[in-house]
Formats: sequence, structure tokens, C-alpha cells
Amino acid sequence: MGNRAMLTLLLLLFFSTNLVPSALAIWLTLPTTGTKCVSDEIQHNVVVLADYVVIPSDHAHNLTIAVKVTSPYGNNLHHKENTTHGSIAFTTQEAGNYLACFWVDSPSQGVGEVNVNLDWKIGIAAKDWDSVARKEKIEGVELELRKLEGAVEAIHENLLYLKGREAEMRIVSEKTNGRVAWFSIMSLAMCIAVSGLQLWYLKRYFQKKKLI
Repeated sequence: MGNRAMLTLLLLLFFSTNLVPSALAIWLTLPTTGTKCVSDEIQHNVVVLADYVVIPSDHAHNLTIAVKVTSPYGNNLHHKENTTHGSIAFTTQEAGNYLACFWVDSPSQGVGEVNVNLDWKIGIAAKDWDSVARKEKIEGVELELRKLEGAVEAIHENLLYLKGREAEMRIVSEKTNGRVAWFSIMSLAMCIAVSGLQLWYLKRYFQKKKLI
């Protein structure tokens, strides 16, 4: 019985870690001119933590970058210039695509690309479980169960978010289909009206010319 419970726990942990957004390590190669951005679609009231650092190299020595993070509505959540490393922390206020953009400050001639390492965490992956374990004095299986509980809650919230998005898209689709149908009916009515006017005009023209 104990082995079955442990196997069930491991399976649940496996599926939860694959269904819940986790930490992402992203390697960015920035050109000397231009901007490179990373976007992530996140629902509202989600904690986002990120760390970025410029990877030193021979050709990119002493180069600094600028970082800007904006919300779906264009609000500035993080903006830093002339830096080689930093941290990002915020809680989302609206659902949508959050954009993190990076570019090189004052690029020098003859300097190649600049590499940046970005560690991006959202939701349950951003939670400090070590602090939770110390505060609540839990460890081992109990701590894993607490993580699993958080993962299940995150999955439930994601499903509700996706359900809401699906309902919004369905409403938009139905409205669009209705407008297209009305436009088609009006276009057909106008064609019939124009055809009738043309027939009426041609009939009168031929009658005046006494051709009919």
C-alpha cells in the first residue's frame, strides 16, 4: 500500500510539473543594433520573478544592456539601463502577453553579439519553497504534497483562465459571423436593387427609342 501511494505521488508530481508553467532558462543573443524581446502570456494576479545577466566574453567586454518589461496595456513594469545584471519582480494586474525587451547600450564598432542569460519564473515556480518549509517546519513527503497542492491549484486556475478565453473568443466569433451574414444579405439586396434599376432604365430607354 505504501509503494502504491508513493507511485501515485510520483505520477502526480510528474504530470503537475509538466502542466504547470515552471522556470525557464533562456539564452538570448543580442545584436549590436536592434532589440530582442521575449513574450509570455500570463493570467492576472500571478507572481513573476526573473534574473538576467550578461555573459562575459572577449569581444563584449564592459558592454552594458538596457532592459524594459511592459504589460499587455503598455504599462512600464521594469526599466533599467547601463547594466550587466539585474532582477525583475512584479505581480500581474491584467491577463495577456507580457513583453521583456533587451538591447545593447551605446554599441561600439567592431563589437559582435552580446549573450544574455534570462531566468524567468512565473506562478508556482516563483514561490520560495525553502522559506515555506522553514516557516511551517515541514519537509520530505509533506513538503512535496504542499508543492503538489500548489500545482493542482495552478492547474485549476489555468483551466478557468483558458475556459474564460475560449468563451471570449466564441463570443467574438459569433459576433463576427453575424456581421458577415448581415453584410452578405445587404450586399445581395443591393445587387438585386441595382439589377432592378438597370432593367427599369433599359426598358424605358428602349421604349423611348421605340425599339420595343
